[in-house]
Amino acid sequence: MSAGSAGAIRLGLLRGFELLQGDHPLCLPPSAQRVIAFLALHDRPLQRLFVAGSLWLDSTEEHAKASLRTALWRLGRPSCRLVEASTTHVAIADDVAVDVREARAIAESVIDGGATASTALHTLYRAGEILPDWYEDWVYLEREHFRQLRLHALEALCVEMTAAGRFVEATKAGLAAVEGEPLRESAHRVLIAAYLAEGNAVEALRQYRFCRRVLGEQLGLAPSQLLVDLMGDLQIS
Repeated sequence: MSAGSAGAIRLGLLRGFELLQGDHPLCLPPSAQRVIAFLALHDRPLQRLFVAGSLWLDSTEEHAKASLRTALWRLGRPSCRLVEASTTHVAIADDVAVDVREARAIAESVIDGGATASTALHTLYRAGEILPDWYEDWVYLEREHFRQLRLHALEALCVEMTAAGRFVEATKAGLAAVEGEPLRESAHRVLIAAYLAEGNAVEALRQYRFCRRVLGEQLGLAPSQLLVDLMGDLQIS
């Protein structure tokens, strides 16, 4: 992750938690990491009671509020501002750049048809899961939402680049989508279409057979008629 200018603060949640000020890591205790990550995954100020209740589910209301106050105190660094807090609401500071927010905006722009394809592919190809080593329910929900958004955007990029004859990039996008979810037939389908458009029937057939195998072994399903029709007269037995 690029750290940007010397004093810029960047929060990374994709592939794991990372907080940088310039090139220097900022160390936070786990409770403070949880608070800043929770705030970063929401695009608006949140009520303090909602944050406390969401992060300390098994605590009493008073204990949860006290835990939040302690975490916010730990986030109140004199050298950099990480959060904005009032008596009722709390939010991540406006000048903290968050990789998930950037990747999400790019993915949404791809789906809406407004993103520059090469830039979008560079960002989305490198993006991984949100906090893959965290196991809380609120992380899982945000992780799954972003995963689906990223997969749809990668598939859209594969289709767009195939139509433009940019087959290297189309293949890269399609492979990233398949890697993100090997059981997702639509990802296999756009990748196979890219291979066929480039004239690589052998690659298309290999990908089809892989798709058929994983769907059969993992789900007990056969490829859809859409995919069978896409393969056309190729030998698919």
